[in-house]
Amino acid sequence: MKHLHVPRHSLAASLAAALVLTLTGCQQKADKANTPQAAASAASAVASAPVAAPSLATQMRERADAVLASHRQMIVLMSNERSLKPAERRAVGAVGQMLFHDMQERIDALAALAANTADAKTVQALDTLLDRIESEPSWFDADRLAFKEFLNRIAAQYAQAQSIAGLKIAKRANEDLAVLAEVEQAYDRELKDIFGRFAQRGIELKREKWADYVAKLSAIYSREQIMKDYGTIVPYTPPPGAKSGEEADAREIFGTSLPPKTVVLTFDDGPHAKYTDDILDILKRYDAPAIFFHLGRNLGTVGADGKAKLGANAAVAKRVLAAGHLIANHSYTHSVLAKLGEEEVRAEATNTEALLDAEGRGPTPLFRFPYGARNESALATVEALKLHSMMWTVDSLDWADPVPKSIAERVLAEVDKAQRGIILFHDIQGRTVQALPVVLDQLVADGYRFATWRDGHFVVSTPRQGGNDAALAAASGDSLYRDSHALIIGIDQYAKWPGLHHAVKDAKSIQDALVTRFGFKPENVTALFDGDATRANILRALNDKLTDAKRVKRDDRVMVFFAGHGGTRKLTSGRDVGYIIPVDASINDFSSDAISMPQLQEVAEAMSAKHVLFMVDACYSGLGLTRGGAVKSANFLADNAKRLGRQMITAGGADQQVADDGPGGNSVFTWTVLQALSGKADLNGDGVITSTELAAYVAPSVSAIARQTPAFGSLPGSQGGEFVFELPAEREGLSGETRQLDADASKLAKKIDDAKTAALQAAPAAKSASAVQVTVKNLDGGETKISTPASADLPPRVAAQRANDRGLLLYKEQRYDEAEQAFTEALKWNPKFALAANNLGFVYFKRGKPVEAARWFEKAIEMDGSRALAYLNLGDAYLQASEDAKAQQAYATFVGLSPKHPRVAQLQAWIASPDKKANRPTP
Repeated sequence: MKHLHVPRHSLAASLAAALVLTLTGCQQKADKANTPQAAASAASAVASAPVAAPSLATQMRERADAVLASHRQMIVLMSNERSLKPAERRAVGAVGQMLFHDMQERIDALAALAANTADAKTVQALDTLLDRIESEPSWFDADRLAFKEFLNRIAAQYAQAQSIAGLKIAKRANEDLAVLAEVEQAYDRELKDIFGRFAQRGIELKREKWADYVAKLSAIYSREQIMKDYGTIVPYTPPPGAKSGEEADAREIFGTSLPPKTVVLTFDDGPHAKYTDDILDILKRYDAPAIFFHLGRNLGTVGADGKAKLGANAAVAKRVLAAGHLIANHSYTHSVLAKLGEEEVRAEATNTEALLDAEGRGPTPLFRFPYGARNESALATVEALKLHSMMWTVDSLDWADPVPKSIAERVLAEVDKAQRGIILFHDIQGRTVQALPVVLDQLVADGYRFATWRDGHFVVSTPRQGGNDAALAAASGDSLYRDSHALIIGIDQYAKWPGLHHAVKDAKSIQDALVTRFGFKPENVTALFDGDATRANILRALNDKLTDAKRVKRDDRVMVFFAGHGGTRKLTSGRDVGYIIPVDASINDFSSDAISMPQLQEVAEAMSAKHVLFMVDACYSGLGLTRGGAVKSANFLADNAKRLGRQMITAGGADQQVADDGPGGNSVFTWTVLQALSGKADLNGDGVITSTELAAYVAPSVSAIARQTPAFGSLPGSQGGEFVFELPAEREGLSGETRQLDADASKLAKKIDDAKTAALQAAPAAKSASAVQVTVKNLDGGETKISTPASADLPPRVAAQRANDRGLLLYKEQRYDEAEQAFTEALKWNPKFALAANNLGFVYFKRGKPVEAARWFEKAIEMDGSRALAYLNLGDAYLQASEDAKAQQAYATFVGLSPKHPRVAQLQAWIASPDKKANRPTP
């Protein structure tokens, strides 16, 4: 689709202005309508004029306008929401929820109008609506995002239509969605700022030394005075003969009977109007059960007659139950029950039980004493109510510690000591929300399981199946970084050094891959070619742009690519220092006007970005690297997000020359990197390529076909983080227009893959099953071992997409047998994968098997009738099989779906020709 090209405006300002205009217009109409004369006139008109039902197109337009109005109001409502006071923010959130549900209802109503795919009037009205969605001049780019869900529904519904007009609707909807994805990416930062619910607070941390902080507080308060002011919690002393160890859980539950490496997550003092829901979201991501000990006063009130009246937070508690967690009793007022009489303790427990029962919870006979303060009398009173006291063994101190990282470290250290336990959190603290993912990340990575309490004993939860977080994140399309930045340098025309032939082409190829494949915004990519790549300009780009903390943030990534000459200088100490050579550097004294590796190290350490990767298509030595990258763990992405990464890959070592004669006008190194980034370096198939995987693919591959040994390592200051490339899902359908590598390039690609496979097979096994260790050079000339990741356990649809993507690469390299296997595998994982069915059919067509090809093209059409390319391929297959009548029918449908395709004129001429044997179309 080519209509969604409205000039981009500032999102908040544009939509705010548009909404003001919309509301102002409505207000003016309302003011006029409220005059007595207007009312009388309107009444007379209604009485005298017949009421005509609006046309279907008008109804769709009105409902679409209603959807857009809700969308715009959401934007204005949520803009700068974080700057509001807490009470205002809660009110805004409540209204936002109402608007969200209102918009969903309006989308449902609009979709209902368009649901009749067999009705010509419905199709025509929908066609008119799509015109407006695509090209209404008064709308902004981001306005059209209001219709994303609607377009998804239309694309799915009309893919099964029985008419060409209906199939065209599905085709248009899919094309619109592709353009909306570009709009969404363009406004990624603004949308996250407006709708992001977990954004960092806008406070600049000035972290003092903790000892200094405590010293200052100690000058104001003393522990003794605090104890006097608030009283000491009465400790509980078990009676003589009380059981211990595993038997202790029989009376009070301490978790001593938990299996090894098992924990119970508990949350006290809620429910909270916001934080409880935040915690529910986090627990859902980790598939972790929990027990929420609620305070009665937060749930509602209990009358003198013992009847419970639920309050506003009761809805939160119901969401806890709906999510599959337990809710239990934490008293009514959070009093020190050990200081209360028997009747008061009974009232504290029974009032909260009445409220919990009113919530609809099942039998959960658990009770937690506030502060853990109980005595024999209080414990006996609670037990008489058939309640079982559950304590804790790990106190997060989230009620006292203001630093989320410190909370997480405390919990993990305590769990590590005991290897099991009941963890105490509170769902009334924002810092708990921040600390919890850190805790769960590490527990999952360390192999811990989560348990809950059921029928008088602990029940260990079985994690859901479906692959690691890397695959799920890549499959869902979640962005791994806030933003991406790059500096791309390519120099062919040196002033004093010998000229090169492919450096600029290499740099431009990498630039194109970053922008078109990996989502780098063009405005965030600085390119310096030939005469612009002076030492001053390179350093200015590095220091002024990439180390600017206002431009490059903590959650960003930065890539620096250099293609040109490199040099090495040996110091008197015997240590080598490497340099990249700018366009204006001299030959005899390049050490003074080139850029040294230590300078690049300093720049890397000055960057705020989380992950930085230097990729240098030049040969030299002397950097002083630390260790290589880490293995992808089962929880790799979450763990990687917490670690800084500063890494470098180079084309070769000192005294080596870059092989400048690779396919496509690239050097061998850059061409291999591009092959790797096409998906081949995704060694475990999880949809993301780490810099370690990139090195494990590139290093043995380049060494196998050129006299150079690429080097890899982490710069000083790196904390083990990995630069990550997230692979996009391939949507290309194979056809006669699909470009393939030439025969020489295909042979080279096969040779590279064989070299990579041989290197991996020869490598010793790593710690992880199915992972191996590959030996590569570091930039000081030594060797380092890097571990490849173990194969990913993927959900079926993700596995199907990965197999299809692999098949596309193999087809383009003319490796048809392997491509057939890959597409067949994709269809085994997902039998309804229309794209893979088309692609498999085209492999058969390419190998001269038209009947088999036609069968798969028909299957693709059966799965998705809007796939125009499948009709074209089907016509070509029938033509090759001498089934001219069937070919004509398939071509006619294709022409109807894609009237502007380059082959349409040729196909129409053949369809109209009385002699089908003459002028047969050429596929």
